[in-house]
Amino acid sequence: METIEAPKTAPILQIAWTRYAHMAAMSRKRTTAFYSVRRWILGLGVIATLFAILTEMYFSETESLLGLIVKIIFVSAPVAASILAAFSSKFYSGGHWLIYRSGAEEVKKEIYIYRTILQKNPRARAYLEKRLGEIQRGLYQSMSGEFAYEPYNGPIPPGYRQNDPNSDSGFHDLTGDEYFRYRVEDQLDWHNKSILRNKRERRLMTLFILAAGGLGIVFAAWPGVLSLWVAFTASITSALIGWQELRNIDKFIGNYSKVVMELTLVYDHWINLEPEERTTPEFYKMVRRTENILWSQNQEYIKVMQDALQEADLEEEASLINNVIKESVESAKRAQQGIRDVAVEITQDALEDAEEKIIEEFKETLGKLAEEASSELVQKELEAMQKAVADSAQAVMSRASTLTTSLEQIAKELAHVDIGRDTSKEELNAILARFPKTSEVKG
Repeated sequence: METIEAPKTAPILQIAWTRYAHMAAMSRKRTTAFYSVRRWILGLGVIATLFAILTEMYFSETESLLGLIVKIIFVSAPVAASILAAFSSKFYSGGHWLIYRSGAEEVKKEIYIYRTILQKNPRARAYLEKRLGEIQRGLYQSMSGEFAYEPYNGPIPPGYRQNDPNSDSGFHDLTGDEYFRYRVEDQLDWHNKSILRNKRERRLMTLFILAAGGLGIVFAAWPGVLSLWVAFTASITSALIGWQELRNIDKFIGNYSKVVMELTLVYDHWINLEPEERTTPEFYKMVRRTENILWSQNQEYIKVMQDALQEADLEEEASLINNVIKESVESAKRAQQGIRDVAVEITQDALEDAEEKIIEEFKETLGKLAEEASSELVQKELEAMQKAVADSAQAVMSRASTLTTSLEQIAKELAHVDIGRDTSKEELNAILARFPKTSEVKG
């Protein structure tokens, strides 16, 4: 009986998957540590605010053991936050875990190209070995000459599930349908679930921020010592906003959504092909499109995280809690001023509404007057008034013409008469009697 030998595992694939496993493990470990440090910094800020308020309200003048413990925590929290901030700036500001992730994704991309497009190429092993060397040299240079792998004891390839038919064993050459199942469907499902998970986190963070802000407004409006608790709600709000900005959830959702959209197009195209149409060129085309999509997404993720690290100011976050009592009082004053501003704003709005109503009523009244003025009765009255004015003007002009003519005639008749000091009264009366009389009232 002839024995069928199992296909021989290519050593280069064993090496490649091992390098990928090391880089991915380093990336996960450092990512977890980075987020853990940031959570502690934000949490210590909230704790320091809480114990500062307790000290101010209950233990500022007491010497009890409980008061001493509260004061120690109040003093220690800002110091611990500052130490963690300095530690994080020293060891995590460079984003080395991002470099490891980038290297791991690039190795994974080259592994799938080796098992698909280059599977029949005699130079495939040399190509993959060369690319592994280039990727690791790139890591060394990006991390300023510090390069090391920590022990990895997990399965090779990472994540392989032997009893799952949809899990990739990682070493044999892939057909088009296998690549579609192991790579396209797997990444499409992973990114889709990541979008839903990030949306849930964003929704919860928004609700918590709004709740903390609303509670702070209630404390600010409440007279007495409760106004000090505005600082506590403000610290919670600040911590949540800082965490949300660090996570950059909106950009991740946008980035992953683009990947889901592009992979969906690849998925639909392959499913739409008949079995005889799933040729080698179509297979290689699917591989190129998928790997380019995933690599672009990885590069965008790295860029987003680098931008978030550049914008993060850990020292500022740690130092904000040192003057918490002063800030709490000022916050309460600002809140009360805000309430007064709101009252003034509401009053102004009411006055503006009243002003608008008055203007509208004025316009309406003018409109009615104009409408009445254009009526037939008013028009007839105006015409009668115009006619009366015209007749009066005509009569005045006629009388003025008659007067002018009479005066010219008298002037001609009296042209030879010399009126002077020696003219008698009878002659003057005779001359004046000849001038026309007017109906104007004298005096």
